[in-house]
Amino acid sequence: MTETIRLRLDVSYDGADFSGWAAQPGRRTVAGVLTEALHRILGASGTEWPLGLTVAGRTDAGVHATGQVCHIDLPAERYAELSGSLPRRLSALMPPDARVRSVTPVPDTFDARFSATFRRYEYRVCDDGWGPEPLRRYDTLGWLRPLDEDRLNAAASGLLGEHDFAAFCKRKEHATTIRAINRLDWRREPDRTLVATVQADAFCQAMVRSLVGAMLAVGEGRREPEWPAKLLTLRERSSEVAVAPAHGLTLVAVGYPDAAEYAARADATRRRRD
Repeated sequence: MTETIRLRLDVSYDGADFSGWAAQPGRRTVAGVLTEALHRILGASGTEWPLGLTVAGRTDAGVHATGQVCHIDLPAERYAELSGSLPRRLSALMPPDARVRSVTPVPDTFDARFSATFRRYEYRVCDDGWGPEPLRRYDTLGWLRPLDEDRLNAAASGLLGEHDFAAFCKRKEHATTIRAINRLDWRREPDRTLVATVQADAFCQAMVRSLVGAMLAVGEGRREPEWPAKLLTLRERSSEVAVAPAHGLTLVAVGYPDAAEYAARADATRRRRD
C-alpha cells in the first residue's frame, strides 16, 4: 500500500456563485474546484487523488466561509515533493472566490468532520431600510423593517442548550436532530449592521437559517420572544418558520481538541450522529 499523509486545509470562499460545498455533477461547487486544482497539481486523472476529501460542514448554496476546514490524504512521497509549494500552487489554480489559506500535516486520527468540537456561524442583517452597503451586498441581508436587538437576544436565550431542533431542521432519515447550542446572541456593529453569532457542536441542514428566520420574526414584533423556544416541543419541521436567505450566513470557525484527543472525539461524535 502507498504510504499517505493527512493534510488539514483551511478554506475561505464567497458562496454567491457556488452551489454549496459538496461536489455535484454539472454544478460549480467548492469541493469541485478544490479537487480540480489538486488533480492538476498532482498530475492525476479521474478520482485517484486526493483520497478522502472530508469537510467540517457542508455549506448550502450561497453560504460563505472564512473558517472552513477539510482534510485530504495524499501520497507521502508526492507531498514531500510539493510541501513547500502546495499553498502557492493552489492559490494560482483556485478561482478568486475560493482560497486555501493554509495546508498543515496532521495525525491520521484527525477527522475534519467528526473530530470537530464546534462550528461557529455569523449571520449579518442590515435593517436601516435602504439596504446593506454595496460592497457587503453578497454577505448581508437587507431587512426593510426595524429590528429590536433586545427582542432578538430574548428569543436567542430560549434556544440555548441541548434540544431536539426538529422544528428548525430538514430531517434526514435515521439522523438525529438533537444538537447543543452553546452560544447564540446578537450585536450591533459600529455600522449598525446586526450580527447573530451561533455556535454548536454541529448543525443539521438549514438549522441556522431557520433559527435566524424565527428570531427575525420576533425582532420585528410579529412574534413574541418565547415563540422560538416553544417550537422545540415539535418533532417535525415547523411550517411557521421562514428560512432566512443563504447569502447572509458565513461559517467563521471550526474548533478541535488537542491532537491526542482527535480519535476519541471522532468516535464519540460518530456514536451520537450516525
